[in-house]
Amino acid sequence: MEKGGNGASPDGTNAPVDAIGAGSMTADATIPPGDLAPPVGASVWEREVFAHLTEHVRQEQELLEEYVHAARESESKALGYLINLLIDDERRHHRMFIQLAQSLKTDAEMRPEDPVVPRLDFHKENRAEVLEITGRLLDREESDLRELKRLHRELKEVKDTTLWDLLVELMERDTDKHIAILRFSRDHAKHPPF
Repeated sequence: MEKGGNGASPDGTNAPVDAIGAGSMTADATIPPGDLAPPVGASVWEREVFAHLTEHVRQEQELLEEYVHAARESESKALGYLINLLIDDERRHHRMFIQLAQSLKTDAEMRPEDPVVPRLDFHKENRAEVLEITGRLLDREESDLRELKRLHRELKEVKDTTLWDLLVELMERDTDKHIAILRFSRDHAKHPPF
């Protein structure tokens, strides 16, 4: 059996693992070399956090490459599919760590531009709008979570023969995360720090 490209990708394209993982993974998930340099004029705390973030970026890159290699080598279509889900998550984590490092550097060097990860501004913008939007989206996410839990119960019979039960469970966890994000936004709009 030929290795690599086993199983459909999570995006439903049936693209081989190599096409999903290798090329785009490294191209869109690297820090420009100048951004790896410690921030000029940074405090001890800022330098330590920056070092931690950039070291984690390097470690994430190694883990991404290991996942891509594992997906290529596996003859299991199911494992290839699941590893591609992990690759998507790790890519997002990698990108977030890069953005955190860039934002810390922007703030530490007191650059005029806004950091890539924006500062909390819920109290500065239209709080009523933020509360309306987050309330509406929370209702939708909580409804979605109830439906996913119902579906999850229905899929128990195939949990040992398909990936369906696991995928619905993962979507439940994602929905929990969406709810946490929306609650964070709502709560910070309700109770500004100043």
